[in-house]
Amino acid sequence: MSSLIPDTRPQPDQVLVDIADYVVNRKIESDLAYETAHYCLMDSLGCAMEALTYPACSRLLGPVVNGTIVPNGARVPGTRFQLDPVQAAFNLGTIIRWLDFNDTWLAAEWGHPSDNLGGILAVADWSARNAVAEGGQPLMMRDVLTAMIKAHEIQGCLALENSFNKVGLDHVVLVKVASVAVITHLLGGSRDQITDALSQAWVDGQALRTYRHAPNTGSRKSWAAGDATSRAVWLALMTLKGEMGYSTALTAKTWGFYDVLFKGQPFRFQRRIEQWDSYVMENILFKVSFPAEFHSQTAAECAMQLHPWVKDRISDIERITIRTHEAAIRIIDKKGPLNNYADRDHCIQYIVAVALIFGRLAAADYEDTVAADPRIDALREKITCVEDPQFTRDYHDPAKRSIANGLTVEFKDGERLDEVVMEYPIGHRLRRKEGIPLLEAKFETNLARVFSAEQQKKIIDLYLDREGLEKMAVNEFVDMWNPDVFREPPAPLARS
Repeated sequence: MSSLIPDTRPQPDQVLVDIADYVVNRKIESDLAYETAHYCLMDSLGCAMEALTYPACSRLLGPVVNGTIVPNGARVPGTRFQLDPVQAAFNLGTIIRWLDFNDTWLAAEWGHPSDNLGGILAVADWSARNAVAEGGQPLMMRDVLTAMIKAHEIQGCLALENSFNKVGLDHVVLVKVASVAVITHLLGGSRDQITDALSQAWVDGQALRTYRHAPNTGSRKSWAAGDATSRAVWLALMTLKGEMGYSTALTAKTWGFYDVLFKGQPFRFQRRIEQWDSYVMENILFKVSFPAEFHSQTAAECAMQLHPWVKDRISDIERITIRTHEAAIRIIDKKGPLNNYADRDHCIQYIVAVALIFGRLAAADYEDTVAADPRIDALREKITCVEDPQFTRDYHDPAKRSIANGLTVEFKDGERLDEVVMEYPIGHRLRRKEGIPLLEAKFETNLARVFSAEQQKKIIDLYLDREGLEKMAVNEFVDMWNPDVFREPPAPLARS
């Protein structure tokens, strides 16, 4: 009996080939993209320094086996660890993402493209150190910024029209895909090897979103991106050792990604891959003021504006209505008990309640000590989210990309405050001029958590010299993040 299953290997899926072509052939000309990537690098590493002050994060760091020594290994900024590139990527990716304070991209799928920096910087540093040891030329920081721009574009453009969360998959699948493409290229991989590595990323088992949602919300959401970008490093290294790819990883009938995990639907593209350039980096959203899920950022800003008017009348509030968009309702509209930090920073009611009561929203406000204040849960129960269809349309509109929220507070005596509405958060492209000084202040605050005053100044002076930074060898740049005076991490600092 002859088999009806064809055994001829077809040409690679066009999506894989097109992404590989973008990585290899696209020359990034936009100065705005490099300027924004410069701020993204600054902010991501600043977020990582703040995360180091949290024991729940720092205990996950270091080599898999204590005492492991890796000659010419990649350094983990803010620590004394020098690791193999896979584990270094996990370490750096985890500390960048831990507090949910790094940059964000919102579309049909959401995510945090700077998550890719974990793998990019770890691999670039490891490669640079080995090149220097062998008398060769190291990668430069300009190479890192270029890889960041391209990883942002891959992750962000795939997210524009394709919702992975609607089929239960976590957005970190896009971190794995974007990271593996640019990392394979950084390591000298050819167009065909990048195609093979991309196929490996899609074939890989993908993370479920269950750790982001009740009843399973937990701390894995804080290290999932580190896991994804480190997995990308491993897949890239496997490919460069000669491991084969899988040409129809996406489209194979029955067994491909589309049929198994995407309800049989092919990817849709708002921007054709041959048009990809630096759109995502130029339009990235920075989390400037609040370490909170991004769909709640404007709600937090509204609450901060209302704080002076309600802070002495919290117990007199009858109800609060949040006029919002569909994605916020789907992700962060939560009632009932919140079990941990991860539950709280993804609850719009908790975020609004804290801002209204205290006039602040810091990472420490998600800890058990603050959450124990009975006023928070009492106020949460009075907060209702209502979708505004126009807010939802504006959220998806490529010309707007708003993340709008409006808050209305009503008191028991019948008084109703005017609704406060905010369409664009402080980290939006349309508020760059306003946001950059605050982003720089955030960076300086985070450096002070780990480094001496002298080392802080050296790092800040380097960031003020963008041209000098871009011409710097990656290993020399990373060495600047090695603490000059080792000390135990301080207690988490609350932002006033």
